[in-house]
Amino acid sequence: MDTGGLVVVGASLAGLRAVETARLTGYAGAITLVGAEPHPPYDRPPLSKEFLDGPDEPPPPYLRTAASLRTELGVDSRLGAAATALDPDARTVTVGGTELRYDALVVATGAAARPLPGAAGLAGVHTLRGLDDARAIRAALVPGTRMVVVGAGFIGAELACAAGRRGIAATVVEAAPTPMGRAVGAELGPVLGAVLRRHGVDLRCGSGVTAVDGTDRVRAVRLADGTHLPADLVVAGIGAAPATEWLASSGLKLDDGVVCDETLSAGADGVYAAGDVVRWFNPAFGQTMRLENWTTAAEQASVAARNAVNPDAARPCATVPYFWSDWNGDRVQFVGLPEADETAFVQGGPDGDDFLALYRRGDRVIGALGLNQRRAVTRLRSAIARGAGWDETVATQRG
Repeated sequence: MDTGGLVVVGASLAGLRAVETARLTGYAGAITLVGAEPHPPYDRPPLSKEFLDGPDEPPPPYLRTAASLRTELGVDSRLGAAATALDPDARTVTVGGTELRYDALVVATGAAARPLPGAAGLAGVHTLRGLDDARAIRAALVPGTRMVVVGAGFIGAELACAAGRRGIAATVVEAAPTPMGRAVGAELGPVLGAVLRRHGVDLRCGSGVTAVDGTDRVRAVRLADGTHLPADLVVAGIGAAPATEWLASSGLKLDDGVVCDETLSAGADGVYAAGDVVRWFNPAFGQTMRLENWTTAAEQASVAARNAVNPDAARPCATVPYFWSDWNGDRVQFVGLPEADETAFVQGGPDGDDFLALYRRGDRVIGALGLNQRRAVTRLRSAIARGAGWDETVATQRG
């Protein structure tokens, strides 16, 4: 049995930030990084953006190479083999039939894209979660391709814009009545939908997919309203499920992720979690949540690693969600939470080329949505973190 130190399961952004933080804070013990993919850690946001552009495939967006992990951080990388079990009592993780003993463990296995129901085994149907997915989609973006994107979230929007830059008109279908409602709320989702349409995206909301036609490969997508959309390429952007199957027998509490307290402790000695896989109590808002964005994953990983290697000084992870999306030169940013009592535009308006809207819950500002408002949204993240009041924030932004 291999022994000791810090084991990080998941060679993602969160996994990488965890091992980097452990070293930066002075941890000198052994570190093992386990990854199901054969690739070293890479950046996922470019996969639905610039990675799909141009005639030639760009280099993979690696964050570090395996050699860098080994020589600069002293990390033993175990790539291409997924973790299959965790025994918190024995303090072991099973990887490729081998048991790794840990003193401290960070679970950072992320989430898996939800497949499109009824399309299993059909060529031409994809999800986008990893580098290999992006390569397959990129290869399919050839002139004359008829593309349907299922799901009008930010991944779907970015894919449609990327296809347009390659000269391919994509149709985006969404079962909900508004696009991006889960991310920015039902009130302002249509505003972003209008921005997409200005970029030439054929956006159809309020009718979900009922069937995917084809025998060996996809030929068409059928919608609940009877619409028949011919398709050579279908990409499902219908959300992701936390990768917790390997923890089924671990005894950890699993409920839409690994359930953790405010310090990201999973309830077993030495076990912490970070990234898309964790559902934790966020003291910034006084509620439990699971978030899927780059910024939160990086921040959680830093806290989880510090707490894992020095549990006596464990500190809470209080973070304000932040994400961004690039649509052919337009930068969309959201900070905070979309569940609000009221929204109000404080800069520009819903039909403009730039705007800033605030979200109110009770007497505090809870979120902000910006189109081409980079600095303002960044500043508002700090305001939301300190619990800034609604009236003062509205007055400041309008002034």
